[in-house]
Amino acid sequence: MRFELPITPPSRVTGLSGAGPTRGGGRELPVYYPATGAQISTLVEDDADAVALAVANARAAFDTGPWPALGTEKRMAVLEACRKAILENIDELARLECAATGLVLRELKSRHMVRAAYNFRFFAEFISQSAGQTYTQTENYVTTVTRRPVGVAALIAPWNAPVALATMKIAAALAFGNTCVLKPSEQTPLALARVVELLQAELPEGVLNLVNGRGPVTGAALVAHEGVDLVSFTGGTETGRTIMSAAGRNLTPTTMELGGKSANIIFASADQDRALDGALQGIFSNNGQQCLAGSRILVERSVFDDFTEEFAARAARIKVGDPLDDATELGPLASAPHMERVLSFAQIAREDGGSVLTGGTRRDDLGRGYFIAPTAVLATSNADRCAQQEIFGPFATILPFDGVEDAVRIANDTNFGLVSYIWSDHLPTVMQTQTQLRSGVVWVNTPMMRELRAPFGGFKSSGVGREGGAACEAFYTEEVTTTTPIHPVSLRRFGAE
Repeated sequence: MRFELPITPPSRVTGLSGAGPTRGGGRELPVYYPATGAQISTLVEDDADAVALAVANARAAFDTGPWPALGTEKRMAVLEACRKAILENIDELARLECAATGLVLRELKSRHMVRAAYNFRFFAEFISQSAGQTYTQTENYVTTVTRRPVGVAALIAPWNAPVALATMKIAAALAFGNTCVLKPSEQTPLALARVVELLQAELPEGVLNLVNGRGPVTGAALVAHEGVDLVSFTGGTETGRTIMSAAGRNLTPTTMELGGKSANIIFASADQDRALDGALQGIFSNNGQQCLAGSRILVERSVFDDFTEEFAARAARIKVGDPLDDATELGPLASAPHMERVLSFAQIAREDGGSVLTGGTRRDDLGRGYFIAPTAVLATSNADRCAQQEIFGPFATILPFDGVEDAVRIANDTNFGLVSYIWSDHLPTVMQTQTQLRSGVVWVNTPMMRELRAPFGGFKSSGVGREGGAACEAFYTEEVTTTTPIHPVSLRRFGAE
């Protein structure tokens, strides 16, 4: 079976530093269409010299360019122009994203690209309301606290939702006056290369730069560069540890949005139909590849059998197939190695004594693309590997619990702590549960919903720092305290006769 390619991508993808392409200098890496497994483009990897050129351009744009000192209204106007550029090219960007990620085109157009554009509007509006602080409690002194941009931000984006997540970082860094060097995943460079082209047309030279390549090569050179002042990373926990270690040698501040193994807690007091819909959406949307997926589904024992049976039946009926088909609910996974890893957990679940309720196999009937059947397994305990390790695919692990305390115990028994979900129509149950959960975000009776003004991030191995309005302001700016006397102060005259 051969699925149509959503767009003819560029034959070669290179970085974009300053006013032109970087020098590359590294290996040529294949880019594949996940729906067919065919190579569709070639990525030219940026080596350390190319990364240094991009950082130098960002450094010059920050140190001598107009962007950091630009007034708020002018910066807002540029951010609005960036928003319009994305919206005016939404179809092309969605198709490029689909070609490299395999995400369903319908969702890319209606959600991901719309969110990418909104990121610029949000931060434009946020900086319009930003204010400093003034203190006058000390007699004869006025102390003000103002914020200034930090400098050059290294932004490292993941492969699972490249444009939506990268533009959050780009918009925030730019809004507060920083310059940037963006490194996408080498697996999914197509749409972000075009986004950078569009944004560079609206920005002063050198403000936004693009480098491409693998983490151990391009990413390592970028994070370790002494000209980088900030690092923002979204991706896997082990990679996050490596980046933090490298950045720490230069005392470079970092934010890390890392992995998750989030509990989706279904109480007997929930509207079971809505909870079922929410649990399915929580694990199978975005092809199951998201750190905030409700991948551990905890169900109260009194409703466990009925819920689990219906969940497995619904999962088995999910339409898997062509990401260009509006009827498709689950497209291919992002890469062949990732597909094999996700599938391996079906056998791991069996080895640990669990059972596969549905799925756990490759969809060979769909050709050579990276398609798997939506999977649900019943674990023997929360200690099973499929309940502890982040699988990052359309793979749900289901466990029973007995009451609030048991649900909280199981939910918190993990190295992660990104998000949690609670389904219950009984307010005391909701309140008792949410106050005890060790996660950065709790969603009640709703699938994932991102409020950009609120901080987003996790506990434990799910990350360091937060993203969101005020959280981004704190990260992308430095506070400066200035104290001025109202009247001349009496000074000691050292050395005077």
